[in-house]
Amino acid sequence: MVPHPGAMPGVPTGLEYLTQVDQLICKQIVELFEVMTGWECKNKYRILNSMNQQVYYAFEESDLCNRICCGPNRGFVIHITDNYQQEVLRIERPFLCCKGCCWCADGCCQYPVYVKDREGNYLGKVTLKTSKCSPHFGIHGPDDTLLYEIWGPCCPCQCVCGCTDDIKFPVRSLKDNDVVGNISKIWAGAFREMITDADTFGVTFPMNLDVKHKALMIGAVFVIDFLVFEKQKNNNH
Repeated sequence: MVPHPGAMPGVPTGLEYLTQVDQLICKQIVELFEVMTGWECKNKYRILNSMNQQVYYAFEESDLCNRICCGPNRGFVIHITDNYQQEVLRIERPFLCCKGCCWCADGCCQYPVYVKDREGNYLGKVTLKTSKCSPHFGIHGPDDTLLYEIWGPCCPCQCVCGCTDDIKFPVRSLKDNDVVGNISKIWAGAFREMITDADTFGVTFPMNLDVKHKALMIGAVFVIDFLVFEKQKNNNH
């Protein structure tokens, strides 16, 4: 586990370590009960650095009935804590009847997910954006200004028949249209991919990027997990 680097001016409490990294790995923990029964359990994740050291831990808070009946379309709160079990980020998705449709995402089906720091300060949100078939997301600042766009491949799937490459979701800045980061669904191996929807993601960003923007990209990882890959495997089941 990584020690806390100490307080830094202008950086939300608990996010100081993000100033020192340009990549993280978010690895979902396999729930044996879910594997054996097919019942959707609360998601848990270990967030690691490039040396496989745990930086943060994330766990889901959601209603049982909502998980069973609505699957990946459920409302949830993801609590991200440091290694001292102190919350550093909160990612909230209120339950909405709309399932998150790519055709009307700029209207009623944005699937908004809100990111807040330890003190409850609003950092921004991640939303589903309109597209015809490819996954398309937007990262907005606290004033709802669109900061980044994320486009995924039209067919974001992996299988043992040769499609084992990482699936990339480039993060493009609206300011200069440059790719400034990347979120990748990492191939976790044939056995794990077949028996569970517990996925592994990598997220990269510039070392000098605003820590609050890094936090929003971490929030986007969970949106992509729920909206693309949990929904995909839910449909397969």
